[in-house]
Amino acid sequence: METIARNSIKKGVAAALTITSAVLVLMMIFGVMMLLNQGNTIKISPQLFYEIMTIHGTGMVGIAALGGSAIMWYFLSKYIQLNPKIFFTNLFLTLIGVIMVLAAIFVFNFSDGWTFLYPLPSASAKIYGTTGALLFLFGLLILGIGYLIMYFYIAARLIKEYGGLGKSLGWDYIFRGKKGYGPPSAVVASTMVIIANSVGVLAGATALVESIINILFPAVSFDPMMAKHLTYAFGHIFANCTIYMAVIAVYEILSEYTGRPWKPNKAFLIAWNCSTLFTLMIYTHHLLMDFAVPQWMLIIGQVFSYANGLPVMVVTAYGALMIVFRSAVKWDFASSMMFLAMFGWVAGAVPAIIDATIVVNHVMHNTKWVPGHFHTYMGMGVIAMIFGFMYYFNKTEGTQKQTGTDQFAIAIYFLFFSGLAGSFLYAGKISVPRRWAEHLPEWTGSDQIGAICGAFVIIAAVIFTTRFIYGLRNVGKKPQEKIFKSVS
Repeated sequence: METIARNSIKKGVAAALTITSAVLVLMMIFGVMMLLNQGNTIKISPQLFYEIMTIHGTGMVGIAALGGSAIMWYFLSKYIQLNPKIFFTNLFLTLIGVIMVLAAIFVFNFSDGWTFLYPLPSASAKIYGTTGALLFLFGLLILGIGYLIMYFYIAARLIKEYGGLGKSLGWDYIFRGKKGYGPPSAVVASTMVIIANSVGVLAGATALVESIINILFPAVSFDPMMAKHLTYAFGHIFANCTIYMAVIAVYEILSEYTGRPWKPNKAFLIAWNCSTLFTLMIYTHHLLMDFAVPQWMLIIGQVFSYANGLPVMVVTAYGALMIVFRSAVKWDFASSMMFLAMFGWVAGAVPAIIDATIVVNHVMHNTKWVPGHFHTYMGMGVIAMIFGFMYYFNKTEGTQKQTGTDQFAIAIYFLFFSGLAGSFLYAGKISVPRRWAEHLPEWTGSDQIGAICGAFVIIAAVIFTTRFIYGLRNVGKKPQEKIFKSVS
């Protein structure tokens, strides 16, 4: 039975990673198309631009979450017994949701952006018809239901195994003086994600349902500011939890490659507990330009945005340096991507913290500075972790070996992604607005540089994806294949 469950886990993870890598390449192509249009290199209609912008923002975060969930599920199954049917349920509902969102955007012209801010979907329904708006809203709702099913199931398993989510977060060691080290890093991180992202998804679901009701029954209206709070709470938490799921791969892979366990000491546990709380609080840094938001909420958004970057990021980055220092680590695709991803995460957080300062935010928030920070920590952080885990999965479960092509692709990816992120940050410095389909001539230089860098990033991503899919043919053929043991 254990072997059957293990094989099912591998199949689910392989399917999720295949979909993730393919969609990532497609989202990157869409991103370069937008830059080329803004740089006056190609010309697409404003309607198509905003459709592409909607799917790029929604699709990139959504598919990163799918890749992160595959990482979390794969490593968490080392410590608790998991039913593969739950993962397949989430994968199936995710695909249904993605298909509905794609149809809403490219068939029925929905183009309100990932934010779906109330009452924009209702306005879109009046222009292009209700079908597109409802498909988009219900698609996201179904996708969220899939994640809630998975999170609630994992929560139940953790409660059964450890006696409560507090214990799987290490409260016994933090508050009750229990000696030694806490639960495994994968368990601690998964618990944090379950708590934070369940709240985020429920907030987003509430905003989605409000818009759906308003479209079906126009006489029923809601408070737009409350809807905006719910929407940005969802968006901020969901996007952040993608990296909290993916970073599990850093803990597990670097520990395995160095032969040094990543010990969840008291500082590590406190950091993850702080991040659990702070991640729920700091979405208001997205609302610093809203004069109607109470001042105390804006101050909380600024202060705890500073604080949130420290607990997990510093502990993880410092831990990565220490676990590698003077170790016999073998640098291959997986270990290199995990280590470099820590740079991407830290580098991406710096402009984010700058933007979370109220006086800076009033000037910079609606410029390309924001996608600059987001692309840095997402592309060189989250996505790098996912690509690194893809290689690790093929190597561990199959017989894939690194080639010179892999080393070349890593260099190309990080070199040109740095250029892409830099072009965004520079554009923000000169006050180039974000979300504009057309740019003034003096702005187009940064767009064109970004598009060139993006094209090389796509080449590297295609190499990663092709190598991964080709390597799947050997999964399950490795001699003396190891079986993850459940402690249940």
